[in-house]
Amino acid sequence: MFTLAFWAATGERAVRTAAQTLLAALGLTAADVLDADWGQALALAGSAAVLAVLTALSAAGTGGPGITETVRERDR
Repeated sequence: MFTLAFWAATGERAVRTAAQTLLAALGLTAADVLDADWGQALALAGSAAVLAVLTALSAAGTGGPGITETVRERDR
């Protein structure tokens, strides 16, 4: 949890999760399954990103930001 590689992987996961959630919310809105405006969709995406970071922190003792993955130090 105290390495640059861990935080790079965690940041990537948070951004990816936020983007997926935003696209899902907007797509479901376009399909009339969900009624969310841009502000609500962005709030969902932000909440998902925070949860992704919290998940990574809770799994930090396992060697990576996810329970089943490990982080390798990047070449310098």
